Amino acid sequence: MKGVLYVSHGSRIKEATEEAISFIETVKEKVDVSLQEICFLELAEPTIHQGMHKLIEKGATEISVIPVLLLSAGHYFKDIPEVLNEIKVKHPDVVFTYGQPLGVQPRLTNIINDRLKETHVLPHSDAKLLVVGRGSYNPQTKIDISAITETLYETTSFDDVEACYLAACEPSFEDALESALDEGHSQIYIAPYLWFTGVLERHIESTVQNHKSNSDIIVCEHLGHHEAIQEALKDRVLETIHYEEIREFALNKG
Repeated sequence: MKGVLYVSHGSRIKEATEEAISFIETVKEKVDVSLQEICFLELAEPTIHQGMHKLIEKGATEISVIPVLLLSAGHYFKDIPEVLNEIKVKHPDVVFTYGQPLGVQPRLTNIINDRLKETHVLPHSDAKLLVVGRGSYNPQTKIDISAITETLYETTSFDDVEACYLAACEPSFEDALESALDEGHSQIYIAPYLWFTGVLERHIESTVQNHKSNSDIIVCEHLGHHEAIQEALKDRVLETIHYEEIREFALNKG
């Protein structure tokens, strides 16, 4: 019997955990699989072990593990696989298929365009756009955020678009904001490339509040429950399940 385990990051902030659960519950309704569970990598429960236990207890023998992550980084390559390997040892008869993060997709970058429009503030000719990524020591993260930034430069009216990061990568959000203020832009738009609310979004807001200046700083909403990202996660689930079906067919044919 097939099962799906959604692995979200987790947060100490109750609002962030509730938002993640609400989002995934919406996606679950779009997936025709009876056994689906939600769990968290850290800072919240149920844990991956607990979520997996629920599926196996309910009879799941083929489990698609779906990382609810925007980009490939340490959590995807190291942290989640380490836990899955522990579970595989205990349940050798269960078949596991590991899905992919959402990655860089035009429909996701377009969400930033929508979030910019939702501010209802028209950008001036000298406005600057800061695209804020989470950041990671994995070099692919910076490559991905840079690609997103380049697409926004091509698809928006901003002549000045810059990527910055909340951790591990340079330039930091704080440094990029300071530089933008020093450059004298009349408007600075801040677009967080973050899925859910949480500590990082609050950090952006508090940093902005601490910078009083003549510039108008406009902070966009995070990606959130946008329909495009719902469809993107649903597609990751379906392709992971489909991969397992293809593998089964190949084995049976052989």
